Amino acid sequence: MLTLNDTVSLQDAITSYHYSQSLTEYIRRKTITVKIGDIPLGSEYPIRVQSMTTVDTMNTEGSIEQVIRMVESGCEYVRITAPSVKEAQNLENIRKGLRARGYTVPLIADIHFTPNAAELAARIVEKVRINPGNYADKKRFELIDYTEDEYQRELERIREKFIPLLKICKEYGTAMRIGTNHGSLSDRIMSRYGDSPLGMVESALEFLRICEEFNYYDVVLSMKSSNPLVMVEAYRLLVNRLDAEGLKPYPLHLGVTEAGEGEDGRIKSAVGIGTLLEDGLGDTVRVSLTEDPEFEAPVAAALIGRYTNRAAETTPIRPITASPIHPFQYSRRKTKEVFNFGGGNVPRVIADLSAIEVTQYEDLRSVGHFYLPVPDKWKMNDIGVDFIYTGARPSTFMLPMGLKEIVDYEVWKTALNQEHQFPLFTLAEFEQATERSTTLNFIKIDAATQLTQEQIAGVPVVLLLQTDNAHAMPALRRFMVDLIEKGMDCPVVIQRTYSTENSDELSLFAATDCGGLLVDGLGDGIMLSAQYAAEVDNEERLKYAKQQNSIAFGILQAGRTRMSKTEYISCPSCGRTLFDLQETTALIRKRTDHLKGVKIGIMGCIVNGPGEMADADYGYVGIGKDKIALYRGQQVVKKSVVANNAVDELINIIKEDGKWFEPEAIEL
Repeated sequence: MLTLNDTVSLQDAITSYHYSQSLTEYIRRKTITVKIGDIPLGSEYPIRVQSMTTVDTMNTEGSIEQVIRMVESGCEYVRITAPSVKEAQNLENIRKGLRARGYTVPLIADIHFTPNAAELAARIVEKVRINPGNYADKKRFELIDYTEDEYQRELERIREKFIPLLKICKEYGTAMRIGTNHGSLSDRIMSRYGDSPLGMVESALEFLRICEEFNYYDVVLSMKSSNPLVMVEAYRLLVNRLDAEGLKPYPLHLGVTEAGEGEDGRIKSAVGIGTLLEDGLGDTVRVSLTEDPEFEAPVAAALIGRYTNRAAETTPIRPITASPIHPFQYSRRKTKEVFNFGGGNVPRVIADLSAIEVTQYEDLRSVGHFYLPVPDKWKMNDIGVDFIYTGARPSTFMLPMGLKEIVDYEVWKTALNQEHQFPLFTLAEFEQATERSTTLNFIKIDAATQLTQEQIAGVPVVLLLQTDNAHAMPALRRFMVDLIEKGMDCPVVIQRTYSTENSDELSLFAATDCGGLLVDGLGDGIMLSAQYAAEVDNEERLKYAKQQNSIAFGILQAGRTRMSKTEYISCPSCGRTLFDLQETTALIRKRTDHLKGVKIGIMGCIVNGPGEMADADYGYVGIGKDKIALYRGQQVVKKSVVANNAVDELINIIKEDGKWFEPEAIEL
């Protein structure tokens, strides 16, 4: 066991990189079963869907109606905030009202700062959720140099506050989620472990060890963050630490906090949640969107649904017995630079237009490049692609500077302008070719291929990696591990093909397959391709290409590998929210969405305030009726700003920092 006398570092905390039973075979992690009302949780049961109400908990009828809508949308558990004793008391009225209408969905009380509310709620509902960072602990953003005795006294103080709740839960058969949030680690944890996955894990383990001491095992664990990389690393490390300490294999609740809204929120959630599901981790899922909660459950169900028959659908993949990839600490695979791929370059985006007729300037608008007749020049927006792949149908006009074209090898051989076009080979074509580009060559390769350095030696090559395996991400990962083990440093572009019939599936599945590699530092680019039905015309195909392009850039942003647009870290709203979160988020987005790379946190209340937006540059936090606090990082800079003026004041702060520029007055 890691003790407080040890040097506290990630390397000291782990004895191996183990966190998954297999990195190439879909095997769900075995857990104990936790009874939550009539719906048990654990590996012997399906992965469960849950969400959280947004109605004020004191609005009994409104809460009942919303819970019913959530259940009918697919929620198996419903969480309700109980920030004080009065809300905890009203949980009984909500529960009775639901039971009277025939709904037996287990209810979960969400507790933050108030042990009294938790102890009351534990007698009423089926489960309580506590956050170790602020349940009987302190969060004042102070770094304190604790002596060992002082640290132990703090632990004893927390123990005294926590044991009464533990005993009540045990007496009433109430389950508990110990839910660590990256942004609300206590000052004590931050002082010793820093703002790190290790600190998140240790924060939960302090409470879990007390549970095991009292033989209380109805516990679910979570490690949530608005940063998918941090979230993935923390869950993996948690599993590793549970095994290393000989603690029970508790079920895991998966979620990315404050994921945001729309496409970006779905992509961000899928990068974090999907990556862990791929490795067999996770027993219940909550997708946190800044939307009505009944819209969250179908997204969670779509993520989970991919794994229902995954084991049976998968083509066997060679095992990874010892991975060279550090699962708890990000490190990008080292590659040589080929043209503008690999090396120190950001991952590139290739738009697959091979099934589209590219015959006029307007066709490139779908991928972020647009022509202005006056003043007769090309412009590119923040998600303008780097390359287009036109296959056997090259564009019929000269492309704008900065945009390059990839064509099939047979087309390239007879091209008049080989300097501005690059060939895509099959491996067989490449090996037999007598003519290759001296600048950049692409090789289409299946993940099951055993490639050797000799096959590509001496030629500037980028691999376009693809697979038909249902267990796609691990198949692609297996190939990249091969490259690392063989010392092959050629850049790799991840290529995936999806049906165009369901836009949610496109964003979720692509974010899982590509994002799961990016969080491990694998991949030097993305190309998303579509399966078009014959009746889909060229105009519709261009619309799909626009969506695919937006998703590709969204995945790179969620994976923190290429920041191309403003990022919004917005909570999903709950009964504590002090303003219309969806309306406010839309307003802030409208005014600031041209600020490339700036991260803005939008939080409905002080509970989800400066801590939960740990990854943000600026913050907009509700602190009372019609009152907003504005933050720079985690420091409040303006208090009690009238809501009507708050967005203008936020922009003024950004201007003071020199990060503001006016949007171009050009219709994109």
